[in-house]
Amino acid sequence: MTGNSHGDDVEFIRALAELLRENDLTELQVKREYGEDSALNVRVSRVLQAAPVQSFAQPVAAAPAVAASAPAAASAGPDAGASADPASHPGAVTSPMVGTVYLQPEPGADSFISVGQTVSEGQTLLIVEAMKTMNQIPAPRSGTISRILVEDGSPVEFGAPLVILE
Repeated sequence: MTGNSHGDDVEFIRALAELLRENDLTELQVKREYGEDSALNVRVSRVLQAAPVQSFAQPVAAAPAVAASAPAAASAGPDAGASADPASHPGAVTSPMVGTVYLQPEPGADSFISVGQTVSEGQTLLIVEAMKTMNQIPAPRSGTISRILVEDGSPVEFGAPLVILE
């Protein structure tokens, strides 16, 4: 930041925060280089509110945090099963990254998994797209899919539960 005014950097960060809010993003990272020896690295992120989680037919949780999971647990109702917080379920398969979840290998194709389906260890459960890269999420062990906690095309956070594997 040497040679540049602090006010310009603050205004730049405010503009990034506004861009984050306007485009309903959860995280934005930018590197602004001022020269050979000077750069500004900025990461702006926000936590999603619990209210959008409640609008889906099946619960979708943001990052597993105590504050975020308490409202979801209180409103989950009878569909919650034995555990009100899917992230705490011992069979929860969580997202290893921030991205967009896809349940099929391509639009119009059959889903990788369905509720009640038996899967084997290493079998692809779904895809998380991050930075235009399709990342296959494998089953950590063999079992039966008891719940799918995300909708096709929905955004996910790091650590968010994707499916429950019994």
